[in-house]
Amino acid sequence: MANLLVDERDAKFVLHEQLNVEELCMTDKYSEFSRETFDMVLDAAQKLAENELWPINSDGDRKGVRLEGGRVRVPESFHKAYQYYREGGWMGLAVSPEFDGQGFPISIACAAVELFVAANLGFMGCPGLTAGAGRVIQEFGSEEQQTTYMEKMYSGEWGGTMCLTEPHSGSDVGALRSKATRNPDGTYSIVGNKIFITCGDHDLTENIVHLVLARIEGAPPGTKGISIFIVPKKRLENGSLVDNDVITAGIEKKMGLHGSPTCALNFGEKDNCIGYLVGQENAGMPIMFQMMNEARLGVGLQGLALASAAYMHALRYAQERVQGPHFASMKDPQAPKVPIIEHPDVRRMLMWMKSVTEGMRAMLYFVGHCEDLAAVAQDKAEAAKFKGLVDLLIPVCKAWSSDIGFRVTEMAVQILGGYGYCSEYPVEQFLRDVKITSIYEGTNGIQALDLVGRKLALNQGALFRNFMELTGELSGRCRQNPRLQKVVDLFDEAKSQLMEATIYFAKKGMAGEATIPVLYATPYMELFGDVTIGYMLLWQAEIADRKLREMYEQAGADTPEKKYELLKASNDAAFYRGKIASAEFFSNSVLCLASGKSRALMSGDKTAVDIPRECLVRS
Repeated sequence: MANLLVDERDAKFVLHEQLNVEELCMTDKYSEFSRETFDMVLDAAQKLAENELWPINSDGDRKGVRLEGGRVRVPESFHKAYQYYREGGWMGLAVSPEFDGQGFPISIACAAVELFVAANLGFMGCPGLTAGAGRVIQEFGSEEQQTTYMEKMYSGEWGGTMCLTEPHSGSDVGALRSKATRNPDGTYSIVGNKIFITCGDHDLTENIVHLVLARIEGAPPGTKGISIFIVPKKRLENGSLVDNDVITAGIEKKMGLHGSPTCALNFGEKDNCIGYLVGQENAGMPIMFQMMNEARLGVGLQGLALASAAYMHALRYAQERVQGPHFASMKDPQAPKVPIIEHPDVRRMLMWMKSVTEGMRAMLYFVGHCEDLAAVAQDKAEAAKFKGLVDLLIPVCKAWSSDIGFRVTEMAVQILGGYGYCSEYPVEQFLRDVKITSIYEGTNGIQALDLVGRKLALNQGALFRNFMELTGELSGRCRQNPRLQKVVDLFDEAKSQLMEATIYFAKKGMAGEATIPVLYATPYMELFGDVTIGYMLLWQAEIADRKLREMYEQAGADTPEKKYELLKASNDAAFYRGKIASAEFFSNSVLCLASGKSRALMSGDKTAVDIPRECLVRS
């Protein structure tokens, strides 16, 4: 186990053996890269994660952030790490060289981000949001805005945020009250309050560029009347930075992410806050959704990364912690004690953690790769196909990965037992830190509604049909392999249950009975995620089975005993057998539950909404 953050062997398996990302190097866009340069950048990312970000993770958790004199101070140890991050050009890893970025594929950036987040999620809030805000300005900003902000943001000289939430409007963004008033010079005066703003203020950069949603006077109500503005903490006037009337009103006290400042911001308390419109008036939500979609993939990576670190730490502990005899010798008081990894219940938990973590990694890298393939597609239809996969799977990436990421960290605490509950080991921090991922960037209930209410219906259901066809191609191939037959059978059954539930939802919607799809959107999301992960693991098993058969043949391992010895002696053979085991375990432990889940979805039971709320609430 080379590190305790990310299984680099598995990450490179996904990139090179499953996705074959080096094929991108045959396109004009990525012609200057190679597999060697991809691996080189990931090796550098791992060193930065292990040597700089991980050592200060607990420091950020213990010390937290503080508000002094109207300025948020982050732990001192974060400053050196931030400089290393800036100097490495990591902010612009996937940004086009046209905008002073390094131009790497998004799939490679996903792998680097997983390493960084696994090492220190609290630290990564600032650079992650800065890069996302910079891309909004890159895509929708005027030439003057791009010139003013992008280089400084992509270099990390300035920070960036996304300001949506207000005290009275969380998920209901259309109810926001922040106002923008037109000024004669084309700027806007901004007045309003925002809360829960990640890295809303800090002392890592001299300036912070806020992307703020606000309603221009006279704009339509709801989300159709929302515009988006660049509102820097300090604005440029005559070549100098001056105060822009953005006040940090406070920082939140949270259960986790203590090293990341979550701020309440007041705009325009002195009527001197200037904002600059991005794009057209009343086009704020479509623009913000681009950043949010990118951010939602990033949040999925956060769920994966903390799950990965939790699994790696739990695995090491299970190998080192000696307690109790082997279960076959439990009645023998003289039996030697064994590491707890030998205990079946611990092994079951580790296998579940392994399978879901590997499945998440494949799904998230795959979605990043679809973005890459869309960017290099030769025709519009091909690009639309890959963009459709991204659109369909983004809510699944965010919701399933963050929900399961939390459960993986919880299971890590369970494996470590009493030590896991104490701060002597980092798994309790992983659990506290990762919980926010199911809440921010749109709660997972919102993600489920996005999937059921929007994504399934796009293009008359074409996105869903295309994904089902893609999974069908794989199961059709694997059905010819007797060694994978049981896995394929369970996958196909789960897929059939998902399709049946999808058709049921569609019929309810067309009949004007929207209550059922809305009520069961979250369980549907869970089932959709299960099938998606099953697809990823079956895909991996197909590859691993082929590689393992080749190794058996080359080694002359033609008996069960010889195969077992090869698995013990060869890291590669053991790895490939482990990939097949992940697919087998997930199918038998998770996919086999699909029939029960779909039956619940299609039960038609509306008890939760039909009963008077007084049956739930006591006066």
